[in-house]
Amino acid sequence: MSAPNPIQMQKFLGGVDYPCDRDELVEHARSKGADDEVLQHLQALPDRTYDGPNAVSAEFARS
Repeated sequence: MSAPNPIQMQKFLGGVDYPCDRDELVEHARSKGADDEVLQHLQALPDRTYDGPNAVSAEFARS
């Protein structure tokens, strides 16, 4: 499974209220119409609180 482009992923996270946890990120992306690939990668992120888009991007780059 190849990772989606981080910019594509952030498009689906626009407007999310930080701080938030992984499940909130997944639900927000789903509500914005994210495809299964993006949702799978978000679900694979560590289950922790993210304080902003940079924290999500940094974790996403490690996955």
